[in-house]
Amino acid sequence: MVFTDARETARMLREKEVSAREVLAAHLAQIERCNPEINAVVTLVADRAADEAAAADERLAHGEEVGPLHGLPVAHKDVHDTAGIRTTFGSPLLADNVPARDALVVERMRAAGVITIGKTNVPEFAAGSHTINPVFGATRNPYDLGRSAGGSSGGAAAALACGMQPLADGSDMGGSLRNPASFCNVVGLRPTLRRVPTWPTAAPWSSISATGPMARTVSDVALLLGVLAGPDPRDPAALDTPGSAFAAEPATDVRGLRVALAPDLGGAVPVDPAVRAVIERAGGVFEELGCVVEPACPDLTGADEAFRTLRAWQFDTTYSALLDEHPDAFKASLRDNILAGRELTGRDVGRGFALQAAVQERVREFFGRYDALLAPVSQVPPFPVGWEYPTEVAGVPMRDYLEWMASAYLISVTGSPALSVPAGFTPDGLPVGVQIIGPRRGENGLLRIGRAFEQATGHGLVRPAVATA
Repeated sequence: MVFTDARETARMLREKEVSAREVLAAHLAQIERCNPEINAVVTLVADRAADEAAAADERLAHGEEVGPLHGLPVAHKDVHDTAGIRTTFGSPLLADNVPARDALVVERMRAAGVITIGKTNVPEFAAGSHTINPVFGATRNPYDLGRSAGGSSGGAAAALACGMQPLADGSDMGGSLRNPASFCNVVGLRPTLRRVPTWPTAAPWSSISATGPMARTVSDVALLLGVLAGPDPRDPAALDTPGSAFAAEPATDVRGLRVALAPDLGGAVPVDPAVRAVIERAGGVFEELGCVVEPACPDLTGADEAFRTLRAWQFDTTYSALLDEHPDAFKASLRDNILAGRELTGRDVGRGFALQAAVQERVREFFGRYDALLAPVSQVPPFPVGWEYPTEVAGVPMRDYLEWMASAYLISVTGSPALSVPAGFTPDGLPVGVQIIGPRRGENGLLRIGRAFEQATGHGLVRPAVATA
């Protein structure tokens, strides 16, 4: 039951083939079995979840209308506020923080019928693509316990891979939905900017941060996007298209589509040879599916500077006051980012936005010629869990803890939706995802392309031994 697709489990629940109590019990047993080794679910509210499951069964028994996610158990990302449940952001400063209300993403999932079972692990304040923090420690990769699960939605991705939950909510500034999906052989969608509204936030006009869904299949990602997307008055920049426009199971016919293949983003990033080989094979799959595949990449000049500037500006906006109060309570890399934001001038920030605008215009023109762009999600396979970050990629030294994930954050600057789909494994058995990027507001087409690839390859069906032995 724990590896049944969310869409199918939701159907079974609505048709009373299985009860919410039974679904919850199966997932709690899987958490008890796998989580001690993985450390994905860091706060568990099993008794509260049991009460919610009982209430869900009663509503259905009395003929009440239920939501599309009725009875599905989910642990939420530990940077998304949950009313009455500890939300730590992976920081000792918030180790005992219990919010009084739900974040919008949690609110929408619960309104759709989700049963909250706890929280999933994150890096400190979700900074970086390796899930480790001083409150809960590291989340380990289900396919190799000595490796990273990625981040910042690493706990969510690992929990999905192990069957601890069928769906997950995540957030993505520089790859936090896509990188852990790649590392853990699941699916993560960074939607078009503000497709999914964000609240609460100190930076409601951020041009690089997105909230989105994760699951084990593209179809289940579409199901959750249907719940998360749509306008909300608390987010002034939210797009108006209702979530119902994305909820259906995506089609799979991609014949005749024009697909650009960029295994190193046009030479913009170094890529580990094992990762590059997987991405190139993905191009071959699309040719077999009837697509026209050719090497091409939009000009991403200026995207690196734009991302780093706007990220530092947003970190300063969000965390500067807390840093002043607790100057020794932040990890060094995060503190340095906040301080870098303080040094920015108005001219610096303006230049960052101008660079981003230029990149986005070039990318818009690019997608006038192509339907999708194939690229690596991460430049490296999952790395040892004891590392802070890879210090070199394909022999090229990395200047800091960000550069190794440029293949994801350069795409963040474009504002385009980007989907990480399982694409294969390295010779050592480590998962690798392909990043499929589409035009802005083109989620339905992107989901169709991703599902066609998923159905043709079946890589996402390979389960980690720790979850099935």
